[in-house]
Amino acid sequence: MTGSPAFNPAVTEWGGPHGLPKFEQIGDADYAPAFEDALAQHDAEIEAIAGNPEAPTFANTIVALEVAGDALSRVSALFWNRAGAHTNPEIQALEREIAPKMSRHYSKIGTNMPLFRRIDALWEQRDTLGLTLEQTRVLERHWKGFVKSGAKLEKAEQERLAAINERLASLGASFGQNVLADESSWVLPLSGEDDLAGTPGFLRDAMASAAQAHDGGHSHVVTLSRSIIEPFLTFSERRDLREIAFKAWTSRGINGGETDNRTIVTETLALRAEKAKLLGYTDYAALKLDNTMAETAEAVNGLLMQVWDKAVVQARDEERALAELIAEEGRNHEVAPWDWRHYAEKLRTRKFDFSEAELKPYLQLEKIIEACFDVAGRLFGIHAVPLTDVVGYHPDVRVFEIRDREDKLVALFLGDYFARPSKRSGAWMSSFQAQHRLPLANGRLGEIPIIYNVCNFAKPEPGKPALLSLDDARTLFHEFGHAAHGMLSNVTYPTVSGTGVSRDFVELPSQLYEHWLTVPEILKTYAVHFETGEPMPQALLDKVLAARNFNAGFNTVEFTSSALVDMAFHTRPVVEDPMAVQAEVLEKIGMPASIVMRHATPHFQHVFAGDGYSAGYYSYMWSEVLDADAFSAFEETGNAFDPETARKLKDHIYSVGGSVDPKDAYQAFRGKMPSPEAMLKKRGLAA
Repeated sequence: MTGSPAFNPAVTEWGGPHGLPKFEQIGDADYAPAFEDALAQHDAEIEAIAGNPEAPTFANTIVALEVAGDALSRVSALFWNRAGAHTNPEIQALEREIAPKMSRHYSKIGTNMPLFRRIDALWEQRDTLGLTLEQTRVLERHWKGFVKSGAKLEKAEQERLAAINERLASLGASFGQNVLADESSWVLPLSGEDDLAGTPGFLRDAMASAAQAHDGGHSHVVTLSRSIIEPFLTFSERRDLREIAFKAWTSRGINGGETDNRTIVTETLALRAEKAKLLGYTDYAALKLDNTMAETAEAVNGLLMQVWDKAVVQARDEERALAELIAEEGRNHEVAPWDWRHYAEKLRTRKFDFSEAELKPYLQLEKIIEACFDVAGRLFGIHAVPLTDVVGYHPDVRVFEIRDREDKLVALFLGDYFARPSKRSGAWMSSFQAQHRLPLANGRLGEIPIIYNVCNFAKPEPGKPALLSLDDARTLFHEFGHAAHGMLSNVTYPTVSGTGVSRDFVELPSQLYEHWLTVPEILKTYAVHFETGEPMPQALLDKVLAARNFNAGFNTVEFTSSALVDMAFHTRPVVEDPMAVQAEVLEKIGMPASIVMRHATPHFQHVFAGDGYSAGYYSYMWSEVLDADAFSAFEETGNAFDPETARKLKDHIYSVGGSVDPKDAYQAFRGKMPSPEAMLKKRGLAA
């Protein structure tokens, strides 16, 4: 690779253990020249494929496309990890520049007519080419990708589509940066015991650690990190401070000024609607739902409303119970959104005779990580070996080898668990490198997956353990389920590797994995007290399991309202005022005033900080229908780790990626498609 004099080969030529990047050799200034070099290289590779004088074949066109752009994939993987997990003003400035540049690059490829003619010819001949099922699905991905990139449009329409995509990329980058700015800049200082009233020791430790990380000028601060704000809203006896914190949390992206996201949302929705129309779809939801399990917005809304009708009835019952508690305390206010978690915790303590504060000492981060690995070992025969001398992309990052029963290396896994101001909120899985078996230009045959998980747990003070809530522990299991999907991939082609599946199937492996957190033998083994080492008492374990569906109405209303608003945005031809549409949808479905959307529009990053879950937030619930039924397959055997069921799960769900149609994959595992009943029962919304 020639490149400019400023090019640092460490960005694209990864020389760490087992092909891991040498993060310590890569600086912020290295990304721009690396992108420039990699984009030019990819352009040359694409032109070589498009201009090949030989007749198109699967090998000289599709396989060539599969391995093209290796350098660009590497610099992109490193950069977008940096932008999400450890950003700074220099990275953010480059993100605003790179996002539209990458969009232009892929728009140019998507409208390369000589290249599309080669792919189109193969598509027309697909039944005569002797392709395997996986090869057919890979060809279909490429053909549909080009069609959705405008390959069949007239030149003027192609140019307009490219401009739309470029602008959408810029808007998505700005949306996410605005939310992060609102999150990282806000703190609520607490002074004295009165401000700390009701907060347990683990939360005080987390707020003290956050105060030191912020500026050290206060003994404790509340931040908008979920691992601090949610327990503060749960335990603080200071209703006035809960209100201040809650309003700050829910007003991210809607504070006016430079970080206000409302105009970004309006423009984003208008451009998405125009894009869908250009491509021949009735609306953007129809475009996004093409090639998903749900297929239509009607099917999505049908499931969501079936769940909503049950959830809102239960949430009203829950609200009445909370109002009774408030009255018992001699207070005369209604249940406000900043009251719900606080009084729900009091009700749970009374109803099940345990509190989150009592449970948390038994949920140590280190032990829950061990539990994740143990479940993977029991189900899939893999184990983790820590690489303590390997440097990650941040000092908090841990690196592991993942090996199979024969001790063969199958993947690398990185865990990044603690919140910091440079990291966007939430939790996610991604990859530096996807599994495949194709020969590469550097002489390697295939690559192992390099997968990472990012979470935002409160970092403890030095010498103290990180203690998780039950929701935190579920999040860790959820993201590791995604990671297992990537690490267990066993396909030939990168396009269908790991999580390269339809949006409403991708959450199945992650949500299913959550079930094993509360398998009694896992909790008995890994839920041990951080001071005494004693396992969680059986009485407390029984209470935890009995309380699994407590507050189910609230939790389901929070989620389902967000999914319904997402679908409303993307099924309307025009959305002039997104906040008015949000209000209209919530009023129509009867949203309780005491509950807010889990992700209100101005900070709905799933939908607006990029395109990943636009018209797709429903997919968590769609996948939940599958995961509830899938876990029932283990329950029916009487063994949560039944070897034959686990083998089928690995072979038909976790290892096949997108090489098989999702419905066929699920039926191969389960023998049938599920109904929503198991999911409703799991959520406590049906008997």
